Amino acid sequence: MNPASLTPLSRFYQRWLAADPSRAGAVASISAGPLDQLDLAQGLARVAVDDAKPGAPPLPAVRAMRRLRNLLVSSLIQRDLDGQADLAEVVATMTAFADFAIRTHLTALMAEQVASHGMPVGHESGLPQEMIVLAMGKQGGGELNVSSDIDLIFVYPEDGDTAAGAGQRQLSNHEFFTRLGKKLIAALSEITEDGFTFRVDMALRPNGNSGPLVASLNMVEEYLIVQGREWERYAWVKARAVTGAPQDIAALEAIVHPFVYRRYLDFGVIDAIRTMHAQIRAEVDRQERLHPDRSNNVKLGRGGIREIEFLAQVFQLIRGGRDAALRDRSTRATLRVLADKELLPLDTVEQLLASYAFLRNLEHRLQYLDDAQTHTLPASDADRAVIAQMMRLPDVATLLAQLEEQRHFVAAQFDAIFSDKSEQAGDTVDPGASSWAGADLDNREAIEAHLRALSFDDAGGAAQRLMSTWQSGKVQALPEASRTRLLALVNAALPLIGKTALEAGAGSASSTLTRLLAFFEAIARRSAYLSLLTEYPHTLERVIRMMYASGWAATFLTQHPIVLDELLDERVRSAVPDCAALAAELKEQLGAAAGDTERQMDILREAHHAQLFRLLAQDLAGELTVEKLADYLSALADTIVAATIDAAWQAISTRHREVPRFAVIAYGKLGGKELGYVSDLDVIFLFDDDDQEAPGNYAKLAQRFITWMTAHTSAGILFDIDTALRPDGASGMLVSSVAAFERYQENSAWIWEHQALTRARFCAGDAAIGERFEAVRERVLRTDRSARADELKQEVLKMRKKMHDAYPARPGLFDLKQDVGGMIDVEFMSQYLVLRHCAQYPQLTINLGNIGLLRMFADLGLIDADLALAVGDAYRAMRKLQHQMRLQGKDNARVDAALVARHSAPVRQLWEAVFA
Repeated sequence: MNPASLTPLSRFYQRWLAADPSRAGAVASISAGPLDQLDLAQGLARVAVDDAKPGAPPLPAVRAMRRLRNLLVSSLIQRDLDGQADLAEVVATMTAFADFAIRTHLTALMAEQVASHGMPVGHESGLPQEMIVLAMGKQGGGELNVSSDIDLIFVYPEDGDTAAGAGQRQLSNHEFFTRLGKKLIAALSEITEDGFTFRVDMALRPNGNSGPLVASLNMVEEYLIVQGREWERYAWVKARAVTGAPQDIAALEAIVHPFVYRRYLDFGVIDAIRTMHAQIRAEVDRQERLHPDRSNNVKLGRGGIREIEFLAQVFQLIRGGRDAALRDRSTRATLRVLADKELLPLDTVEQLLASYAFLRNLEHRLQYLDDAQTHTLPASDADRAVIAQMMRLPDVATLLAQLEEQRHFVAAQFDAIFSDKSEQAGDTVDPGASSWAGADLDNREAIEAHLRALSFDDAGGAAQRLMSTWQSGKVQALPEASRTRLLALVNAALPLIGKTALEAGAGSASSTLTRLLAFFEAIARRSAYLSLLTEYPHTLERVIRMMYASGWAATFLTQHPIVLDELLDERVRSAVPDCAALAAELKEQLGAAAGDTERQMDILREAHHAQLFRLLAQDLAGELTVEKLADYLSALADTIVAATIDAAWQAISTRHREVPRFAVIAYGKLGGKELGYVSDLDVIFLFDDDDQEAPGNYAKLAQRFITWMTAHTSAGILFDIDTALRPDGASGMLVSSVAAFERYQENSAWIWEHQALTRARFCAGDAAIGERFEAVRERVLRTDRSARADELKQEVLKMRKKMHDAYPARPGLFDLKQDVGGMIDVEFMSQYLVLRHCAQYPQLTINLGNIGLLRMFADLGLIDADLALAVGDAYRAMRKLQHQMRLQGKDNARVDAALVARHSAPVRQLWEAVFA
């Protein structure tokens, strides 16, 4: 032992070493290297032989296991106190030893019972049955303490009886495994002359200490569905099978997973954990009042280990159903994931990890003193001085100061998540508060007077809508807790709506209330969403502001409330979309859901809706121009298309290669990067593959792509898909080879198809095919059409007239898109000028968008520069107007003709100049 070693400070270590002089050598032999790498089976065999009396047989496993435990703990004390082992080695060693002890004893005990009673057999399956031992708590998470008990649950697959032979007594499977469980507990925890291996706690089993010792899979499933409580979800996060057949473990996980992890974001768990924590704290406070010497509980006290565990696990319970990365059982690993996912700031996570290490190391040193399961600082000054020395601190005062610093930080982080937000908010959302509405929702006059006081327009109509919503069957059928929470949200929302209307000076508070009530009705049966708005009042205010600004935003939120959590993050207002990161995340999530097509489709929809909602929030806040928004929406669509192609291809069982030689080509709004929130996607599909299976497989891929994009699932749809621009249109093949596409464009395509080609671009898939497509596109567009200039002009005019006739003008109104002088005219002029002059000016094939092309036409002298600038401004203004109308939920962008006369005039003037 190192002369400067702190190991002698452990009284347990000193007593254990003094009892047998040979033990010092045993410690030295195994503590030379990391103990989490130790061969435990070999170590058990050596202890059984070495500790036996001379000439006697090896010690039985029960005695040898206890002795191995004391040897391991003593070796950990030496390595830890001497700075050779870190926290990770200590907890990994103890977890591995607990798993080993359970498996070793269970194997021997199972063999004994089978010899006496026969093998238990499932009544339905007819298969041999094995007991699943679930490690819970810190053992389940791989973070077991040196002197901790172990929390276990015993499960067996199915009921039945043992296959008893001659001389064997038959037992039911339940009785067989009950006896086996009792024997396992005794083998681990009975105190003998050699001590014990682990104390065993079975309180986490279904129905706790009043329930049966063992439970079948059916019993577990029924219990979790019917009686499982919120705190049990927290406990089952850590559940890890130490023994059992793989297929039985998988069956158990299939039962537990939907109980623990909800498919939607579950913010209701915040209140449940807050309540559980309050109960724990109350008991700790009571114990500290009765026994002041037991203060400073580093596990359960304020700012202690349990609060860090709660911090990690609340994110798991809220989001783990949607994100598999958040299902790790380790507290430390989960905290790191929270930083990776930007759910907590990196510096906060690093400090939490440092606090966790400090508190766990302190906890271990408290236990090293006498090998006692304690979590509180000792009462005596002398023992506190020993603990400070073990922590390599100069004195007790420094120890207490550092402990207070760590606990203060942890408590602050805990409060940031779990404190009751309604106590801090200016406009509280307090489900327990009484209000005018609670008593007067049947009194229209009282409601109307209240709304009028809040400056609502049409207070009478708004009061009637509020009463109708509250008295509707859907709301009245809600559980009392949900109705109370909904009422509190309405009470909080009304003054916020009035305030928003007053600040804006325009718009309608009553219309906003109508939108909000429709939203509340849509989410009322999902208590998690009500909980989110209750826990985070600022989110309710953001929802109201969005609904006030945009009817379309209100409809989108009502259809997709799952995006609500995007409003929690302040960075949503300024975050630049990161399509590369999104693509990587989609690849990981889609890969994890391989084989589950519906889940993969929902992953794509949820990701798209979340990203779209972030852009919507920035848009309504005035952070984005229409052009920048369209760029972002187009890039987002490209990313979703690429992810869909990759995932859909993997789902085709007959695929003939791992990476398809297939590409999606974008036309129209997506091709021109002018996509809006609800634009459909104009696409065609190309392939370049000589394999005989290629045409059939790529046709399947295209069909599957369309289905994945357009199918209505519980998460909605992605995009409507239009493939009418493919060669030969609706009568043509859904997919084309690059060579066939080239022949069609050069020999058979109509002028309007070449017009469409001016806005086409590679979107997703095989980049080499994208390059070949671009080469074909440039060659076709750069064809010299000077000899057929009149024909080109007439064909373009004929197509424009056909479109105009399909959308006749309405007196006094101007259709921003379709009417003469509108956006379609600008697009047709650009397309015509590209086709007419591209042979002479090949740079015109660059897909710059209409405004960029107008500038280029002017620079080349093809149109008047001032007129080009005016038309570009007009096009931008009309796009902005169209966008604003879409945000208000209007499908047809028709405005007062006088409002846009100054914009349509230069467009008409340029049209006359171009087509004269």
